[in-house]
Amino acid sequence: MVERSDRAPLLDWEEAPSAEKPGGAAPAPHARDRLASPSNSRALLGCSAPGFGWSGGGGPGAPAADASPAASGAPAPADAEEHPSDSGPGETSPEDRMVKWEEKDQIVSVFVVTFNTRSGNLLEWCLPRDMDLDGVEFKAIASGSHRVSTDFIYFRKGSYFGLACFANMAVESAVERGARMKSVGILSPSYTLLYRYMSFLEHQVRLQLQSPGHYSPLEAFYEDKRAVLPPGGDAVVAACPASAWGAAINHCMHPEMKITHPAGCMSQFFRFFGEQIMVLWKLALLRRRILIFSPPPVGVVCYRVYCCCCLANISLPGVGVAVPEFRPFFYVNVADIGALENELSYVACTTEKIFEEKKDLYDVYVDNQNVKTSRDGLKPLLRLSAADRDKYRKLTEQRQMLLFSQEEDGDGASSEEDLFILFFLEQNNRIFQTLSEVAGSPDPTVTPESVRAMGLDPHGDRLFLLHLLEIYGYDSLLVSEQLCCS
Repeated sequence: MVERSDRAPLLDWEEAPSAEKPGGAAPAPHARDRLASPSNSRALLGCSAPGFGWSGGGGPGAPAADASPAASGAPAPADAEEHPSDSGPGETSPEDRMVKWEEKDQIVSVFVVTFNTRSGNLLEWCLPRDMDLDGVEFKAIASGSHRVSTDFIYFRKGSYFGLACFANMAVESAVERGARMKSVGILSPSYTLLYRYMSFLEHQVRLQLQSPGHYSPLEAFYEDKRAVLPPGGDAVVAACPASAWGAAINHCMHPEMKITHPAGCMSQFFRFFGEQIMVLWKLALLRRRILIFSPPPVGVVCYRVYCCCCLANISLPGVGVAVPEFRPFFYVNVADIGALENELSYVACTTEKIFEEKKDLYDVYVDNQNVKTSRDGLKPLLRLSAADRDKYRKLTEQRQMLLFSQEEDGDGASSEEDLFILFFLEQNNRIFQTLSEVAGSPDPTVTPESVRAMGLDPHGDRLFLLHLLEIYGYDSLLVSEQLCCS
């Protein structure tokens, strides 16, 4: 079997028949890695981590598409190779069913976008020919991209997610005004596996700059990876088979997005925002509409969108079923205003400063490390409580201990990514576990003691807690008057 590298050269998406089992196909190595490593999996039940889009209904307790399994991209343990099934015909194990379900290719379109000095951004070529790609030319080449030489962009197009790789090359051409700019991208109902094709897209955009009109590798790619959608053509990601739930029911982790930032996604996010990460955590848990502004390059900001979603993970069954889904929109521009107007909860990024003036589209606006809101009811949440600073200190200490152990012991298996994700997952579970216990007690009153048991500040986090009770449906709980003066 030919191993696939995440940063491999052209056509590394092509697979060769397995040399280990001539009589049958073996699961892809990435699939075995996900099933083998608890740190590379997510729960199918009781996990509200963002997943394969939002095609299905239900919530954290439902077998919906938005709670499907994916992985972190961290290295798998050595026993990952032990998972290929030895079951005979007709005896497919849940793990094998999980592999087949997860690994199914879902590329619905491939396209090339170019910048024309007279007409602006144009869709140059695409497959299939009848695909509705209206507006994708402004997503694949972000506003202000002429200032950077390369970039990558995650975005949403209708019910699909896209990844595009952009490149800007100097040319001796008066018609092109000295610069040729193109972007090559793909669409899928899921964003969790798009990273696999980033190196291919990067190579193809360089090829398009050097030899415009050379589409045969893209045509071959599409024929090999195109999705088989339902008869209606709807962008629905099928829910995981019920018989496969047990294979990952005990794992609840973040979606699988390959991290290409040298310092790691969550590590960079942590250092960039500092203590403000605690403010973003509360806003994410409250399912607020968060818009992040930054000039190009866009790729690292798309990862900040992903990190914000990871702050709101919950793995307790039944929690958050009725709350709005925290949807990652990734990069948005003015063409998305209509879609954003109808969203109750989302996190997105943009390079267009005009969004700052459209305060009805968002609850929170993030400009570099500056987190701000025009909503009076949310302004107190932008101040850090004593419990916030204590949690941030503990997170910093845990990170330092992890880095020390990696340096001393050469422990490459432990991941900063997993540390950050699990820290907030455990904090969120702690809050809702305590609320559930209070709700089931003879005296369903939230007291200063129960608030401290949640890891919150009875005084500084009172407003946050009231918002939380309202949004997550704990209306029957009483709040002790002592919270206002504890």
